[in-house]
Amino acid sequence: MICEHAEMVKRQPAVTVVIPAKNEAENIRPLISEIRAAMDDVFDYELIYVDDGSTDQTFNILKTIRDEGFSKLKVISHQQSVGQSFSVLNGARNGKGEWLVVLDADGQNDPADIPGMLKTLQAAYAADPKKVGIIGHRVTRRDDWVKRLSSKLANGFRDWMLKDGIPDTGCGLKATRRDWYVQLPAFNHMHRYVPALIQSMGGEMLVHPVNHRPRMAGVSNYGVWNRLWVGLVDVFGVRWLQHRAKRIVIREILNGD
Repeated sequence: MICEHAEMVKRQPAVTVVIPAKNEAENIRPLISEIRAAMDDVFDYELIYVDDGSTDQTFNILKTIRDEGFSKLKVISHQQSVGQSFSVLNGARNGKGEWLVVLDADGQNDPADIPGMLKTLQAAYAADPKKVGIIGHRVTRRDDWVKRLSSKLANGFRDWMLKDGIPDTGCGLKATRRDWYVQLPAFNHMHRYVPALIQSMGGEMLVHPVNHRPRMAGVSNYGVWNRLWVGLVDVFGVRWLQHRAKRIVIREILNGD
């Protein structure tokens, strides 16, 4: 029994990679190939795809890849769409890694950036346990002018209100301690405010320059309305949460018989 338990502990992945996906069938195989190329020889990891109520072949393609023998892949399929924030949170809660990595399913985030981000974060955390997260900064954006303008306006207003000091909070590529992420307050669009929420719980987020690429295939699920205007409204709610959030740290548990 002791040997079996030791083997189970040994198999726990160090990193949980979560990708929320809605109607991204064409992007799945190339993105998974890039993740494997970046991660297989560097980290012990698991990959969790959260199919958020897709109406295309997203789930079937993921199931096929799993059946082909990619044992690191776990697939969670939602009966109906609940949005990116809840998809990521569901993936994080179902993960087992000490560290959590999140990236978008459209291929605009470059998996080659993940190892460097993780190593930077792990070194920072070892020196200071308050440094629990890192987020990408897309220095050169590969979006159209509408997305760039809406992001610039939203980032400026957010930083003015929340004072989080993060230049690109909308970047989908980020890494955190998983135990911190699962304690963040859950609400729609919360994925855009992870740095501010982490800070409100006493943690710190680092910034790391990352590559940004055009979408591989398909159509974005975001437009001006749900990228800019909704985000501006959310800022007021996050500002309220900043003064009320708490992180639970358990000192000890005494179990009964």
